[in-house]
Formats: sequence, structure tokens, C-alpha cells
Amino acid sequence: MEEALTKILVDLPNHWAIGRESMWARHLGAHLYELRNVPVHAYGLNFLDVVEALPSAMAGKPVVCRVVERGGHRTLRVMFNDACAVEKRVPMLASLRTWGASVEGATKTLFAIDVEPAGDYDAICARLWDWEREGLLEFETCEERAPGSFDDAPEDPADEPRMAAQVQ
Repeated sequence: MEEALTKILVDLPNHWAIGRESMWARHLGAHLYELRNVPVHAYGLNFLDVVEALPSAMAGKPVVCRVVERGGHRTLRVMFNDACAVEKRVPMLASLRTWGASVEGATKTLFAIDVEPAGDYDAICARLWDWEREGLLEFETCEERAPGSFDDAPEDPADEPRMAAQVQ
């Protein structure tokens, strides 16, 4: 039997490439949803986290407002450089499965890595760091960056009140 999933949204007003990310989620009742894919752009959200998402007439879909329960997974983000041939990228990332990682590709250069609760997060980061030093990619951890937001911190401190108003 196929699991019924729905799309929910995360606002990202400070993101360099997009203003909003959509994710697949399983509706748990009321306004609770369990994330069923790895966030590619958002910070502070991970696979299997349970979130509260409220209906939004403007967005047309529920918008995440807070994490209710952590699922135990962690997220990393990878952006490949031109120095790494396209045909090498997927096999490189597939090698991280040894330490409990799975990968979701957004583009040919951008990938989100899910580290399962029993996975070796430090070993995965060490391998990514090696590849970064070799000039093949850049990676980042995806913990919360701006309190009360799933976005990066604003570049201009004058933007902070705008961000805080959107989170409330």
C-alpha cells in the first residue's frame, strides 16, 4: 500500500536562491506532519522530524512554523564544483552509505545528505571535508542558523526585524 503524502512549505526569505522550499510530508492529524524527504535548502529541519504546519491562504499549502519532535536524523548539504566530473558525483556520494547516509539530488551540483540516527556523522563530515580540501565540492551542516527560522541569518542586520515578523 502506497503511503499518502502531501506537500508542505518552508519560508526562506533570506535564502540566496529561493524564497520557499516545498517538502513531502505525511499528515499525522491536526496541524502535524512528518517530513518524508531530506530538506535541500532549509536549516534546522531533517528527515522524519515532526513539524507543525499551519494553513496559508497566500501559499496554498501548509507552512512549517516549528519542529514538534526530532526524528533523530541529521542533514548535510553538498555543492559540487566544476573540478569534479558529473559522472563521479553520484558514486562519491554513494560511498557515504558505509556510514549510514542516503542522498537526494536537487540538481547536478546540489545534493542533500541524510545521516540516519545510527550513522557515523563525524566520519561522513571528515570524508566531505577531505573532498572539499581537494577542491571537488563545498559542504555545510544544516543546523539552525537563525533562531526561530529555518532560513539562513540575514546578510544585513537591518533585515532582522523583517525576518522576526515573518516567523511570528
